[in-house]
Formats: sequence, C-alpha cells, structure tokens
Amino acid sequence: MPDFRPLVRNPHLQTILAHYWKRPDSDGHFPIQRRLFRTAPNVQVLVQSQRPSGEPRGEIVMVHGLEGSGDAGYMRSLSHAALRAGYAAHRFHMRTCGGTEALCTTLYHAGLTSDLVEVLRTLRAEGRPPVFLVGFSLGGNVVLKLAGEFGDAARDLVCGVVAASTPLDLAACARRIADPDNHFYEARFVRRMRARLCATGRYRPEEFAGIDTVIGLDDRFTAPSFGFGNAGNYYRTQSSIRFLAGIRVPALVIQAKFVTTRASNSLLPSTVGTSVSWAGAPTVSGWMTR
Repeated sequence: MPDFRPLVRNPHLQTILAHYWKRPDSDGHFPIQRRLFRTAPNVQVLVQSQRPSGEPRGEIVMVHGLEGSGDAGYMRSLSHAALRAGYAAHRFHMRTCGGTEALCTTLYHAGLTSDLVEVLRTLRAEGRPPVFLVGFSLGGNVVLKLAGEFGDAARDLVCGVVAASTPLDLAACARRIADPDNHFYEARFVRRMRARLCATGRYRPEEFAGIDTVIGLDDRFTAPSFGFGNAGNYYRTQSSIRFLAGIRVPALVIQAKFVTTRASNSLLPSTVGTSVSWAGAPTVSGWMTR
C-alpha cells in the first residue's frame, strides 16, 4: 500500500480540503444503475452500481458514514479506483439516506446489518464474483460488526472486509465529537440528522428543541426507535469493538493516529485506536496512518 503523504498536517485543514477536493468523475464512462432492494417489510434501500468495461474481477460493496450517501467524495473516489482496477462498484445506502426517506418506516443505526446482509445474499444468488466489503466511518462499524456476527458463515457472503476511520467504540467517539474543538463538526452532523428525521415525516421540527448533540439525538430518537432504551445501551451493544474476536474473514482496519472529527468520517480518538488488541482477532489487521 502506498504511503499517504498529505498536503497539510493540520487535521482540521485536511478535513475541509477533503470535503471540497475535486473527485474523479467516472459516471460518464461507467453509467450508474440505481437499484432498490427490499430488505424487510416496508423497507427498501438504494444501491448505486457501476460495472467495468470487461468481466469484473470481483465486486466491492461500499457503505457510507454518518449522514452520508453514495454521492460522498470518498465513495466516488473509491468507486473510480475500483472500476479502473476492473472491479464492479456498489454504493450501498443505509435506510433513509441518499434521498430515500420515504422508502421505509424506520431509521438506521450504527449496528444495523440486516439490510446489508440481504443485499449481499442477493448478489450471491445472482452468481456474482467474489464480494469485498468496505465501510467508512459509521459504515466501518457496520461491516466489522456484520463480519463478527456471522463468524465462519461470513465466508458465504464476503471474501474480505476493510474499515476506514471506524468508531470502534461508539460511546468514546460520541463523547469526543462533543468536545469544544469539534463543535463545528457536531453541529453539522446534528443539522443533517435533524433534517433527515424530519424528511421521513415521522417527526416535527419542534421535537428537536434543546437537542444539539449527537448523543442527545441518539438518546431521544435512535435508541428508542430500535428498542435500545437509551444512547448508552445503544452504543454499548452496537460497537464493533465487541465483535472483532468473532471475525473469521480477512479484515483490515485503517485508522489515523492524529485525527479530528471529519464532516464525512466520524472520529476515532487515538486513545481508543491504540488500546485495541488484535490478539484475539487473528484475521484482523490494524493499520495506523500518521
């Protein structure tokens, strides 16, 4: 893997530059197919797929981060790289994301793997080549948790998993994003979460009065919606760090040693990343960028 040599070292500048950086446009050469998958009663999720010119060497399924979509810069960049390398690229959308608020009656959360499992099973039933999972930020938590939940059975669905900038410990990351130096990022997340929840038609703007943190939103809306009770229990039960030991397919976890919370990629504090032991997860490798 080539060394990453950033133009600037300041993590805040890196975040802002990455958001506005021009991404490669592969849509003209590799047309996007929008496909809806019915993954449960009253639930449909969107997958944007592109295929290379020849027979694909494999299939890469990408999962976006908190309040992201297939149009996020990192999703477009990886799709472009995958297609150029001869792989089919699939940009999976979590429930109600990417303009699909009306396609299901529930929300999404950081540990919701069932929709992705149904998409993977459909690809397998269609006789697709080997499938690899890539998750960014919150999507990284989803793909690692899925691999850990299924253990040996995950080999029937995927050949390998990559997770980038993953909040392995959801509670630690939620607390870190609430720190004063990350106020700009948290405020942006909260605005987007509030707008998406209102767009589902299930909530009214006045219900968000006084809630200005990610933890507050998860405690009031996300956790109760899925029976977790409160944010603390939601974070504890759905953090991928609890599932690493169950992973049996090759997995790569990529984290930044010095990072702030990104507008598209949720933060993993270095104190969390360096405390993870891979000894109990023999198929998982960790790579810390500098």
